[in-house]
Amino acid sequence: MRGAVLYAPGDVRVEQRPDPAIIEPTDAIIRLSATCICGSDLWPYRGVEALDGPAPMGHEYVGVVEEVGGQVTTIRPGQFVVGSFWATDNTCELCRAGYQSACVHRVLMGTLGTQAELARVPLADGTLVVTPDMPDADLIPSLLAASDVLGTGWFGAVSADVGPGKTVAVVGDGAVGLCGVLAAKQLGAERIIAMSRHEPRQRLAREFGATDIVTERGDDGVAKIKELAGGLGAHSVIEAVGTQESMLQAIRSTRPGGHVGFVGLAHDVALPGDELFFSLVHLHGGPAPVRQYLPQLIDLIWDREIDPGKVFDLTLPLEQAADAYRAMDERRAIKALLTP
Repeated sequence: MRGAVLYAPGDVRVEQRPDPAIIEPTDAIIRLSATCICGSDLWPYRGVEALDGPAPMGHEYVGVVEEVGGQVTTIRPGQFVVGSFWATDNTCELCRAGYQSACVHRVLMGTLGTQAELARVPLADGTLVVTPDMPDADLIPSLLAASDVLGTGWFGAVSADVGPGKTVAVVGDGAVGLCGVLAAKQLGAERIIAMSRHEPRQRLAREFGATDIVTERGDDGVAKIKELAGGLGAHSVIEAVGTQESMLQAIRSTRPGGHVGFVGLAHDVALPGDELFFSLVHLHGGPAPVRQYLPQLIDLIWDREIDPGKVFDLTLPLEQAADAYRAMDERRAIKALLTP
């Protein structure tokens, strides 16, 4: 099969990789209908994360089941499925508590690489969710978004305790942040403030439910959010970047007693203990347990109540993965979809 491999920062190649095969009896093999590039893929692409030799890329995926292992009972060939970026058993104590991303048997799909024509999905019964039928082509981008960015934005909103009557601020205007806006709208937020300097992203944020746009950053951005939130700060803040600046901006934008849901993949974030102590904010987040939300999100997409696939503003064939990485790296695209 053909698949994307990162050899060095800035060096993505699409090359022949071995076809995946059933290794464990709980595995499934799927043929990808669509895959994509995640903002977290840009960390190694930019050299922020070290590479240990050539690495297969990709962890977001939807497709049709081709083969299942002997112990798979709920998934069968021919079904269209959506999976999380973590493969999980969905039965361990942590999974049952709603934290599938901490499953004791978890496998990070990024280590297997789903920017490819085929993918092996471990723990298929616990990982894959079957759609009601074969989806129409226009639903596939949104179902793909559910595999990571929508589920991650949703977890950010839930972690930030978003709900009716609340003011929500979203730090980060990438695909996860934009999906956080969409989630906040679905969860009933009264006011949704999107922090963005990029006009196309501002437009999509408003389409997803943002009521206000803040272009300022740092202390100026915090001051603007507090001004919009009655001088106290937002009730709920979704942090969707993962840098020191974004995390502090999120905490400082939250009113005492408010909640920060942090889902940006953290890099070199160190929080000052005294400031955190006196902020009186709740912090919750981490790698999203997307599997927890997949049934609900698939239903919303299937019923056409939400259209998160709009975050894909660039579609290219898999063979042009290098071009897609460059477009996202240069912020010419919010999120790139690849068609195998």
